[in-house]
Amino acid sequence: MTSPQVAPSPVLLTLQSDALRAGLRVRDGAGYVRVRSGVYAPRDAWGCLTPWERYRARVHAFHCKHPDAVLALESAAAVLGLPVFGEPRDIHAYDPARASSRRFGDVCVHTSTESKPVESRDGMLMTSTAATAVDLMRVLPPAFGLAVADAAVSAQRADAASVDLLREFAGSQANRRGSARLSLLFPLVDPRAESAGETVSRAVIVWLGYEHPEPQVVFVAEGARDRVDFFWRRASVIGESDGYGKYLGTDEAEIVRRVIDEKQREDRLRRQVRAFARWDWRATMLVDPLNERLGRAGVPRQRPAQRALLATLRRNPRSLPR
Repeated sequence: MTSPQVAPSPVLLTLQSDALRAGLRVRDGAGYVRVRSGVYAPRDAWGCLTPWERYRARVHAFHCKHPDAVLALESAAAVLGLPVFGEPRDIHAYDPARASSRRFGDVCVHTSTESKPVESRDGMLMTSTAATAVDLMRVLPPAFGLAVADAAVSAQRADAASVDLLREFAGSQANRRGSARLSLLFPLVDPRAESAGETVSRAVIVWLGYEHPEPQVVFVAEGARDRVDFFWRRASVIGESDGYGKYLGTDEAEIVRRVIDEKQREDRLRRQVRAFARWDWRATMLVDPLNERLGRAGVPRQRPAQRALLATLRRNPRSLPR
């Protein structure tokens, strides 16, 4: 098995010093945008990036200027391919030699009373997948922390950790910050989740008081094998958390074909169950639209809604405002 690689910068970065040596001039406003002091990106390409892609580019720009720094928290997650929500405010680095943590502009340098495992990939240093996941479980809004943990233990990852490894790392830390949050999240971690949207949906479903769904159930009928995000067997209800990537294609004909294929898949599944509910990221984050779809489909409710946990979806204080 090849060693896992880091997620590359989503946009071409140019160091001003390299450009000058090549006889080129790059500066903010002349077709370029300044990503970091001395590091620039093409303005048109930068404008097309999603918030989380902009953050990953910022992390790579930081690495260009500080190649020996050990990335941590969201910065490590960005290059490890773990979920990043919105555009985090800060770049995070880990320096065990420091006596205390410190901020330098938008760079937070963290230390720790216990050493954290550090990995090197493609010339970049970062805290390990397990350490990164546990650190983020402690500080992110709970549903987002759960999504990072699910991704870290996913069987789809070449460097997948195990839930036991995450627990072991968490238990080895003297720092008790976020320990209550870890106790809440660890029973919910599931390596079968295939996307952050799916994990956050599952958290909202549980906190709304609905019965826990079975993830990734396969239906075989009409010559096809269809795997669904969620299934409530007792109620005979399928739930699907929509990611729009499935509808994207290289040309109009391919997009049409994908939409038709998905419509035929949904019709095939509807013929096998009593009800079918579908929602997207916006419905999940607003909570009430997802609640309405689940209630209308007849998903069993087992307990009162946990409003305090649902309220944490409203804002991620670690990300820039939209």
